[in-house]
Amino acid sequence: MGDRRGVRGRGGRARRAATTAAGSRLRSLGPGLVSGAADTDPTTVAALVVVGATTMFGLAWLTLLMMPALVVVQVLATRVGVLSGRDLQRAVRDGYGRVLSSLLLVSILGVNVVTIAADVAAGAAAIGLLVGVESRWLAPAFAAGVLALLLFGKYDEVERVLKVVMLGLLAYGAAAVLAHPDWLAVARGSLVPSIPFTEAHLAGALAILGTTLTSYMYVWQTVEQVEEPRAREQLKFREFDAQVGGGLAAVIFWCILVASGATLGAHHQQVETAEQAAQALRPLAGPLAGVLFSLGLLASAIIAVPVIMASGGYVTASAFGWPRGLSRTPRQAPRFYAVVVAQTVAGVALASTGIGPIRLLFLASLIGGIATPLGLVLLVLAAGNPRLIGATPIHLSLRVAGWAVAALVAAVSLLFLAQQLHLVPA
Repeated sequence: MGDRRGVRGRGGRARRAATTAAGSRLRSLGPGLVSGAADTDPTTVAALVVVGATTMFGLAWLTLLMMPALVVVQVLATRVGVLSGRDLQRAVRDGYGRVLSSLLLVSILGVNVVTIAADVAAGAAAIGLLVGVESRWLAPAFAAGVLALLLFGKYDEVERVLKVVMLGLLAYGAAAVLAHPDWLAVARGSLVPSIPFTEAHLAGALAILGTTLTSYMYVWQTVEQVEEPRAREQLKFREFDAQVGGGLAAVIFWCILVASGATLGAHHQQVETAEQAAQALRPLAGPLAGVLFSLGLLASAIIAVPVIMASGGYVTASAFGWPRGLSRTPRQAPRFYAVVVAQTVAGVALASTGIGPIRLLFLASLIGGIATPLGLVLLVLAAGNPRLIGATPIHLSLRVAGWAVAALVAAVSLLFLAQQLHLVPA
């Protein structure tokens, strides 16, 4: 009898330990989720809104096809961060020298400043839509609030806030349902790949591919692995976190396109910004749909802007070997935080110049056309460098998939740049 009680006791303790471990792992979900959610920044939302308005559901399949591409990139970034113990900027500096490191740094900072400008303006516009006030003067206040979170919050506190705000992205799903789309047409557009050779569809395909695999997303993913060091035995769980984040981002992309296609596209109403889309949804799908889309836009700005701000500080500090990290105070890492502040001020100044949002998106796309393929190539190179990742190789099939994604994005970016520069017909 005593033996049976002992066995039951040991079994109970084992089950409780397993339950506690599982709960701890679920609570630790976040780095990959935050990184994936940050990919749905307002510039990406604007691109998807325009695609939905011009092609309805014709490219819905492409948003779902982004899921495996995002997962491949996020898993590669996770493995590079965990196995090398370095963020991408540091890995490039240590593995390939200061020239490539400096080129990566300049390309990321250039994209960051312009994207911060566009996303801060969008976040302020979303607040203005929700409270019914002029958004022009809200941009500096919005940027200051996000900056205060980074300056005075510790890393785990910042991540906790961003994980809570991620719930706001569910508003995009609700907006898609409230738009009352033709679900048969949605299913056809989602499951039957096709790109009619029209200017709208070709431009839309380029926009989707060009705005979803942005450099700050996978740079931040490598950063988070270094900020939250764990034993290598948890690598599989970290990869699962990255996969969930990539999948979440693709689903959100799909919801945004469906919501805008069912309303703006069905009524042949053209818009140029996500804010205009939120306003247009009110008369087309009801006030609640417009409010929900505005909430989603605000959530996407709150998640993306601090990630972009912090990623600029990380890559700069890594390039020069400065103390860095949101786990440090401004006194412990003054130059890291100085870069974060300077980047933010430059972005707000650019947003306040009166340059239209489409022009800002155009500038971000031009710079991103160089930054994103370069960063992807360097990420895959780092993944295959034994001097960086040590004795644990990254599987060849994963690296081949990474090269395929990098080649696709590079080809699309070159075509996009050629169209924008009128070197080939649009």
